[in-house]
Amino acid sequence: MSDTPNTPEQDLAAQASTADQAPSLEQQLAELQAKHAEMSDAYLRAKAEAENIRRRSEDEIAKARKFAVESFADSLLPVRDSLEAALASHAAKPDTPVETVLEGVTATLRQLAAALERNKVIEINPAAATKFDPAFHQAISMVPADQEANTVVGVLQKGYSIFDRVLRPALVTVAAPK
Repeated sequence: MSDTPNTPEQDLAAQASTADQAPSLEQQLAELQAKHAEMSDAYLRAKAEAENIRRRSEDEIAKARKFAVESFADSLLPVRDSLEAALASHAAKPDTPVETVLEGVTATLRQLAAALERNKVIEINPAAATKFDPAFHQAISMVPADQEANTVVGVLQKGYSIFDRVLRPALVTVAAPK
């Protein structure tokens, strides 16, 4: 750094250099503003798309809840039809033999069991001497028995589960400790 004053040519060169930088700074500012506007637009579009996806998902969930039972109800309608036909048959012929009625009830029960099975409703009916499981069984009473304690002695009412979720636990009696 010298203490000598700049010549007019040096001052002019310095001004030209500064003038050259000014347009490039303005140009950079314009480019950054354009990029900012582009990014803002992309952000708003992405935000709107996410909101649309959220709304569509909520609509699909609502429809799934509304119509989830449709398949199950559809498979139970033939069972109802069979029961109504049995009642109509009995009304027309009240002296129908008991064996014929039992045969129809048995067929209707098979139809109901098939409908439940198609819809993944599984029966919980533990055999005697099965270890008591509070996740699937509900003990009604403890009774003295000639088997290991805390095992199922008898089933008072079958339970049911659907997709590994218990709808109703089986009501059981349990062997008391000796």
